[in-house]
Amino acid sequence: MNKVIAEIIAGMIPCKMARNRWRGILRYGLSNAVKLKCRLKHDNTPPQYYLAVCAIAKDEGPYFKEWIEWHSKQGVEKFYIYDNESTDGTKEVLAPFVKSGLVEYTFFPGERKQLAAYDDCLEKHRLAARWIAFIDLDEFIVPVKDKTIPEFLSRFEKFPAVEINWLIYGSGGANTKSPGTMMERFKRHSQPDHFLNRHVKSIVDARRVFSLIGCHEAARISGYAADSHGNPVKKHFREREPQQDVIRINHYAVRSYEEFLEKQARGRASGTEKTVRSEYFNKYDLNDVEEV
Repeated sequence: MNKVIAEIIAGMIPCKMARNRWRGILRYGLSNAVKLKCRLKHDNTPPQYYLAVCAIAKDEGPYFKEWIEWHSKQGVEKFYIYDNESTDGTKEVLAPFVKSGLVEYTFFPGERKQLAAYDDCLEKHRLAARWIAFIDLDEFIVPVKDKTIPEFLSRFEKFPAVEINWLIYGSGGANTKSPGTMMERFKRHSQPDHFLNRHVKSIVDARRVFSLIGCHEAARISGYAADSHGNPVKKHFREREPQQDVIRINHYAVRSYEEFLEKQARGRASGTEKTVRSEYFNKYDLNDVEEV
């Protein structure tokens, strides 16, 4: 269905949760949704991986090693990486991980390609992975109560998706990029209950969702998504208090000011304008609490 028509129809639904779900379903296409449900009903192919990650990136080459190694240690078995016209050697950085089989690399040119990349990943890999997390290169999934992310997810297998809250990390006053990893360099974060931390990213059961709604939520085939406490989600994430005591996503939204300017200048796969927006930096440069 045409995206404009889908938006018009979904916009007529008064409940935000139902409206967003139908926005995703209509964007996916009603006939495609029916075909997918029929296909999945008769396909019992066992997944090759328990947990995979999908991400689209533009000129994030210097950050991949830390990000992949962190998530591998947390139990991620496969990375589906979509390269949105990087010119910084991203493909070469990823080559050893591709060779080992840990990463599947896809060159994915064009503007505003984030949702298209997510759709492509689901269509190609929904049978290959039990769970797929959709996150960015400045986001690190941190299990707090469990040793690994799969250990956490093992309690959520009745749900089609799990929504995990951000914990936003600021620049810590750093104006320039310095040696070290992001997790080493940035130790100050927002107050946990800050409104921006209500944002979530989703880990989805790829066989029980149609597509992603924006970059945060999933259009489910059936059932409710869960929050990190295991409660069915019945309110939009902006209407819920953030939860970071069981699992969280460290969101290094700005890094140093120098890195922020570089990121703004090159643009993003989601379609962010190539302009410096100081108000964004000021909004996300939250350094209220020093990490212990």
